[in-house]
Amino acid sequence: MKKTLVLGASLKPNRYSNLAIHRLVAYKQEVEAIGLRKGIVAGVEISTEKIPFENIHTVTLYLNAQRQEEYYDYIISLNPKRVIFNPGTENPTFYQLLQQKNIEVEVACILVLLSTDQY
Repeated sequence: MKKTLVLGASLKPNRYSNLAIHRLVAYKQEVEAIGLRKGIVAGVEISTEKIPFENIHTVTLYLNAQRQEEYYDYIISLNPKRVIFNPGTENPTFYQLLQQKNIEVEVACILVLLSTDQY
């Protein structure tokens, strides 16, 4: 199991971050979520705070490059094994910061990774 943090989580069912939470839960992955509004999606509580979660394996991003900046230090502090940049979240500046900390960067869609058993 790969404990995953969905950053940019949404309560709206038509958002990809919402679908990602549902799929991760369906694939029996442990999920944490941070978004703009508190709520629950697929049994996962969405927080609005930068909680110091432990044992995060993967951070999957649903924030554009500009919105990511306030989370750089937070994400690095979690010491994940990898960060997935979903479509629309590409950020070469952040890639470099993560790689300097030996955190794997993956530019991919988590939904595709899950559905093709590459997660």
